[in-house]
Amino acid sequence: MDHPYGYIKDNKVYLKGFLGNADREIGEVKEDEASTIAYFEGRFEQIKEKVEKLKSDIAENQNKGSFLMKLIHLRDSLHESDALGDFIPLIEELNQQEVYLNEIIQANRTKNLEVKKALIQEAESMRDDTDWKATTEFYKELKMRWIKTGPVDKEIEEEIEQEFNDHVQHFFENRRHFFEGLALQAEENIKVYEALVEQAREAHDLPDAKMAFEISKKIQKEWKSAGKVPAEKRQPLWDEFSKLNNRIFSRYRRALNPGPQMHPREVMKQVESLTEEIKKLAGQPSSYQLIGRAKEIQQEWRKLPPRKPKDANLLARSFQFFSDIVFEKAFLEKLVHGKYPDFDQKPESEQNQIKVALLKDLLHRDQTEYETAQNNTDNFQVRSSDFEIMMKKKLSALKRKVDVKNYILKQLSFK
Repeated sequence: MDHPYGYIKDNKVYLKGFLGNADREIGEVKEDEASTIAYFEGRFEQIKEKVEKLKSDIAENQNKGSFLMKLIHLRDSLHESDALGDFIPLIEELNQQEVYLNEIIQANRTKNLEVKKALIQEAESMRDDTDWKATTEFYKELKMRWIKTGPVDKEIEEEIEQEFNDHVQHFFENRRHFFEGLALQAEENIKVYEALVEQAREAHDLPDAKMAFEISKKIQKEWKSAGKVPAEKRQPLWDEFSKLNNRIFSRYRRALNPGPQMHPREVMKQVESLTEEIKKLAGQPSSYQLIGRAKEIQQEWRKLPPRKPKDANLLARSFQFFSDIVFEKAFLEKLVHGKYPDFDQKPESEQNQIKVALLKDLLHRDQTEYETAQNNTDNFQVRSSDFEIMMKKKLSALKRKVDVKNYILKQLSFK
């Protein structure tokens, strides 16, 4: 049975060749030839509907270029379709549509290139801006506009992508270096604040209230001009710094307006009495009541005139030494009970061993700090009278810490 676009031979259905293709078997007769022909003609009508539907979709949609691959796949499938009909007009229609779409795509790519070149200029114009927050937002928005802009010709796509990304990356690299620099500077600034706190401690311990006050004024000015650091790191340093300077000022004010004068003999009597009492406390086991009394004795000592008779100098050093022993022993008790909750239930010999071991560790740290401070002082080139006094005071305090621990170790060794 013949058909304008095919035929039946030996119970097989064939499609006549077109556009250089040979005749091709597309099926076989199932019931009769007429119904079989009608079936394959119906399949061709379905293919025509697909072509019309695609043309309609292209006409109705804004993003026409998105249909190009679908069109190519449909056109390629026509050469393999099992249907009877005139495929040539359908293929020609799709060819025309492809030309149309390619023209639109090329126009769009030309337009996209213009847009992307403008975006590159915007990216370049802000690459060295240092308003980090605002410019970061600008680049985020610019990158979104870049992403939403369609493609350009493939042969230049990589080049312009690289150019745009280079400008964006340049800004973000600058920003990264800036904030890394800030972090490093903050670390240096923290060292400045720590050094000023240490100077405040040393000034606080100076016997001369006027000299301490002058140093306090100087370092407070330096504090105001020190650089920025994170608030959470600066605040603890400021708390200690301001407390020390307030105490320095209070002592200086008291020195300017001294209270009722005591006779030197009365001063010596008080010095001897308080030194003797603190010495006795230093020889006793630490307790809550003992520490309370030691604090009261220190308060009474502070009420004595700052300027004491020369004969009181040795006693004053003894008072400081035995006061340190009292509070060092209290610290040791707190340390061992914190580390060993069952400390009081242990045998006395074991308690003693624990205290000795902990005290030796503390002593080693103090000894190392003292030796380091000595070496630093010896190597320091530029000196002033204030510096000499402060360093002597610091070394004396560190040496006393070592002597105090050695004294307590000797006490423990006799138990």
